[in-house]
Amino acid sequence: MNKFVPIALCMAVAVLEGFDIQAMGVAAPRLAPEFGLGAREMGWVFSINNIGMVLGAALGGWLADRVGRKPVFIGAVAMFGLFTLGVVVTRDFESLLAVRVLAGLGFGAALPNMMAIATELSDPVRRSSTAALIFCGFPIGGGTVALLTQVLPANLDWRALFIMGGLLPALLVPILFRFLPETLPPEVRGVQKVRAPVFKALFGEGRAVPSLLLWLTFLPTLLILYLILNWLPTLVVAKGLDKAIAPQASLAFNLGSVAGALLLGRLVDRFGPRWPMTLSYAALIGTLMMLGTASELAMIITLSGIAGFFLLGANYALYGVAPAYYPTAMRGTGSGASVAVGRVGSILGPAVAGVLLAGGTTATNLVQYLAPVAAVAGIAVFVLSFFRREH
Repeated sequence: MNKFVPIALCMAVAVLEGFDIQAMGVAAPRLAPEFGLGAREMGWVFSINNIGMVLGAALGGWLADRVGRKPVFIGAVAMFGLFTLGVVVTRDFESLLAVRVLAGLGFGAALPNMMAIATELSDPVRRSSTAALIFCGFPIGGGTVALLTQVLPANLDWRALFIMGGLLPALLVPILFRFLPETLPPEVRGVQKVRAPVFKALFGEGRAVPSLLLWLTFLPTLLILYLILNWLPTLVVAKGLDKAIAPQASLAFNLGSVAGALLLGRLVDRFGPRWPMTLSYAALIGTLMMLGTASELAMIITLSGIAGFFLLGANYALYGVAPAYYPTAMRGTGSGASVAVGRVGSILGPAVAGVLLAGGTTATNLVQYLAPVAAVAGIAVFVLSFFRREH
């Protein structure tokens, strides 16, 4: 089968995941008053989805190494579609948390499978570019949500976003079943069941330090990403700008990240991860400092796009780099562990932001606090680049 088809299908799944994740951030200004939720409660609404992702990524990667990528991936897509649709019927804080954590299980299980499939379908010289292309679906999906808020009627019920986000995965499931190949050979699955426990996959045969460095890169990167994804519209409003134009910053962030991912993926394939990714994190630090002090709409939108360019450019290139530190039989487990640890950061980011904002921290200080967090990720990926990859 032409590799373009499964790669395009993986990208379509990423688009739908990005759509759902960003939908909650965009819906928040209307959802929160309707449910009577304050900043602290909304922090939990944003974070609970990522708690499910932590569990889903660890379990989904481990299971995929044993039964295959395809069945786990399809099951994950069906699950997150069902519980995204479930948001429509929630009526209170508790039921909203329940459906978001279950949707997160599906999101999380899909991610390491996309990483492994991208690695196993692509040539080594194009691995980061392929992963970046697939994961560009996230900002495209997120940008679509922001764009819809600008073109759809202003009084449209926020639930319409989750109806779309739930039905589209259901339509995609039979297409995945028909056209997605299984990339993990049966003989490899047999070896994994017997000889490759989780501890050995992550820490055996010299993989301990690379695994820890991957985690130390993923965690702060996802912390920054999900804080910005979920709180950027709110931060724009906090700077005195109109609520109706707040999604423009999210749209710029997502569009900038597509360009960054495609460019960084090519640079990593050509020059290796060391300098492209390290310099990307360095540029992100400067961008965050300027974004924190910006007050004019044009500057906020421009800096949001630049932040997306460097942050998600580095993040999606990392999705292509990380699986190569693990052999084929352990790739799902290794990728799943990296995603799971990263999702701890995605839980901390929105939750910490909610607590800080509720406690009186200004929008300026909140964004600038992210600069040293980005420095940790940049240092970790620089050191990681000195370790040998499996393929």
